[in-house]
Amino acid sequence: MSQTAIKLFRHPLSGHAHRVELLLSLLGLPTELVFVDLAKGAHKQAEFLAINPFGQVPVIDDNGTLLSDSNAILVYLAQKYGKGRWLPTEPLAAAKVQRWLSVAAGQIAAGPATARLITVFGAPYNAAEVIARSHALLKLVEQQLGHSHFLAGNEPTIADVAGYTYIAHAPEGNVSLADYPQVRAWLSRIEALPGFVPMQRTAVGLQSA
Repeated sequence: MSQTAIKLFRHPLSGHAHRVELLLSLLGLPTELVFVDLAKGAHKQAEFLAINPFGQVPVIDDNGTLLSDSNAILVYLAQKYGKGRWLPTEPLAAAKVQRWLSVAAGQIAAGPATARLITVFGAPYNAAEVIARSHALLKLVEQQLGHSHFLAGNEPTIADVAGYTYIAHAPEGNVSLADYPQVRAWLSRIEALPGFVPMQRTAVGLQSA
């Protein structure tokens, strides 16, 4: 394991960045958090674009290895430091994890993540449509978690790390988790893992009370 701290370029309210921060902590890796001021457009400045031309957080610098895209970073960290625990190598098990990484980049991004963008950052989306998409997804997640403790089986993987943050913070986007007991139990199982770190909560939406 590298003794040099891995730099994580992030914003504390970015769920994509939190995925990486969470896995780094679960793996017990020394980490240096580097604040990127999204509100001031720091991610679109030349200095940051030299690190990630897409102009997005998160980015990691692992002793000179630069990598962006939260799910790509999760795969990298799991394969390099996870000792086989967080990303299985058996073909079907690996494919099940990949399926949920795709959900994180697809339905979770279009549902709970976007719902939260509306309330936290004032993004101009149709809230009713986004909330409806979120509940359609949560019903599928609830169904899956009726069959296994975690998304891709009975052991935690990076599928759970990728899915956790925006689902846990869905109430900030006015997406209630009240009707999803299996989802709430899954969130609690992740939060009980050694090394778990939460993302800062925002008092908006259903979290405003």
